[in-house]
Amino acid sequence: MASSRQSSYTKMENFTNETIDIGSLPKFEEVRFTALHPDYWKVVIIQWAVFFLIAATLLGFALFCVDDFAGFRLAASIAFLLIVVLSLFFSRIGFRKKAFAFRHHDVLFRHGVIATNTVVIPYNRVQHVALHEGLVSRYFGLAKIEIFTAGGNSSDIEIPGIQKEQAENIKQLLMGKIQKQL
Repeated sequence: MASSRQSSYTKMENFTNETIDIGSLPKFEEVRFTALHPDYWKVVIIQWAVFFLIAATLLGFALFCVDDFAGFRLAASIAFLLIVVLSLFFSRIGFRKKAFAFRHHDVLFRHGVIATNTVVIPYNRVQHVALHEGLVSRYFGLAKIEIFTAGGNSSDIEIPGIQKEQAENIKQLLMGKIQKQL
């Protein structure tokens, strides 16, 4: 018992907690990110078109039932068109900001519309990787990679708009990193 206390005491004597020079830390901003495949913008447009077609049909039926105020129909139509234009505008900004990078020890994903967020996940935290192809994405040969880490029931990173072959290679890379850690 005394020797284990001495051992712990010796370890505590050698303990240091030096200040880290923040200027010497690696900067994720200097990483060369890979943009999403350009065809993914077509997928986004098609998805929005389907959504707004359904919304326009429902709005049309609702406005058809309103007989007494023609000005309301015009105002609702203008508001709907404004929503469509703003949605497409912000979707385009979001599409341009999305990018990803794989380094030796981690994966990075950048996204956002007004503010840019960068998620960094070390490979040693990755527990599961999934590859998904939506109906429209499959037509363009694109897939989405979902990366799951410990402690959550949803994916931590979803990287859409990757060519299917490249997405499969990324999945294999990540699965290999997971296997090395086991």
